[in-house]
Amino acid sequence: MGRVTNSSGSPGYLQPALLGGLVMGVLSALPIVGAANACCCLWVVSGGLLAAYLLQQNRPQPITAGDGAVVGLLAGIFGAIVQFALSIPIGILIGPVERQILERLREMSGAGMSSGFGMDGAGVVGVVILRIVAFFFTLIVGSVVSTLAGLVGAALFAKPSRTPQPGSTSE
Repeated sequence: MGRVTNSSGSPGYLQPALLGGLVMGVLSALPIVGAANACCCLWVVSGGLLAAYLLQQNRPQPITAGDGAVVGLLAGIFGAIVQFALSIPIGILIGPVERQILERLREMSGAGMSSGFGMDGAGVVGVVILRIVAFFFTLIVGSVVSTLAGLVGAALFAKPSRTPQPGSTSE
């Protein structure tokens, strides 16, 4: 009934993983909102949990821990790609404003620090290099964390099994 299935006939991982990764990547790329990732990888965990939740909603039987891990891993990969793609233009647009804020903070503090805060002179190339390094970090760490979140999501969102367990009695 309109469900996307894989070759085995069960609902696929792609759509839940893409949606989880999209949420993870967009929220992580936003300047102020993305800072919440410093709090226990909030958006990375949220993307993995969302992917597991959506996968369970597409299946009549409970998803397995393996299903949760796979969809979480895929969400982490997609999230890293989305974050990378969005963070470069956002970094280029917001970079000058960030440098001005840091310069004012430096002046207000009266500290004799060099202006090594921003990317003076590096500009767009510096933003791109920084984002590439951040991409690989996010790809590795984000994939591990979202895989774990997918495992937790599989346990949290699993539908109760409809088949009675052997040896159980109904009272």
